[in-house]
Amino acid sequence: MPDRRLTRIELPEAPPPPSNYAEADRRQAIDDILRGNRFDPKGMGAGPFALKLLLQEGRLVLDIRREDDTPLRALVLAMGPFRRLIKDYHMLVQNHEEAVLHGAMEARVQAIDMGRRGLHNEAAELLIERLDGRVGLDFETARRLFTLIAALHQRV
Repeated sequence: MPDRRLTRIELPEAPPPPSNYAEADRRQAIDDILRGNRFDPKGMGAGPFALKLLLQEGRLVLDIRREDDTPLRALVLAMGPFRRLIKDYHMLVQNHEEAVLHGAMEARVQAIDMGRRGLHNEAAELLIERLDGRVGLDFETARRLFTLIAALHQRV
């Protein structure tokens, strides 16, 4: 059976994220993806694959490579459909961080987490839809890739 997974994810060097919490969120997303994912770029043969995510001229670039860094294809996605989700995600992350730092009631923290989970699900569905026919993803991989896409915007 062909290997359809990512074994490496790279983000561009950039200024530090706005908080340690945001950096931990980004690191956790990468770790979770690498622990288990399905990444199936159509017409590119067997993997495993490496992925470089970057923003260029307001567009998301998914630079797909072989594990040995041989370039395969770069996919470019317009960010318009993701903008509201990214803005809302950053707001929820900030609210969660403030709630935890200021000792908010557990019910408030859980409510923020539920909102974040719902937003992740919506973003994952959108990402799967936007990559349909070009890259097959499982739902959890799409959720975590959205976290990384949002992290790219956090650093711009």
